[in-house]
Amino acid sequence: MIDDAAQTLLVAFDIAREQVTPRLSWPQLNALLAVERAEGINLGGLAAELKMLLSSASRLCDRLVASGLVERVPGQADRREIALYLTPSSRILLGELRSIRRDALGGVLERMSASGRAALLRGLTEFAAAAADTGESSAKSA
Repeated sequence: MIDDAAQTLLVAFDIAREQVTPRLSWPQLNALLAVERAEGINLGGLAAELKMLLSSASRLCDRLVASGLVERVPGQADRREIALYLTPSSRILLGELRSIRRDALGGVLERMSASGRAALLRGLTEFAAAAADTGESSAKSA
């Protein structure tokens, strides 16, 4: 049952990801969400957050910069270190993605009873708190 519900959520997330322009790959979306959660993160921090090699994170960041979705800014404490920030266009893109996803999930939620929606909210709130306690909620603002 949980697998079925998770699959439904993943499909809604994937539909939204594919409908935004420019179209994002999962690694690109995850990188944008990581930068959004930790504005000013450096490349090493991004690589650690995404659990990828520094060289892979650097190439991913290069693509996001070339697409106008991320900007590199010299660090405030150490000018040699580069801090990563979202651009206005990436903020708009993430807003569109969330709107598409909310619309898709809203139709499902409307078909649920009020008590079912309340129970789901309580359960998901507890689930998110438990995941945060174990460090497994890296995509919490997706």
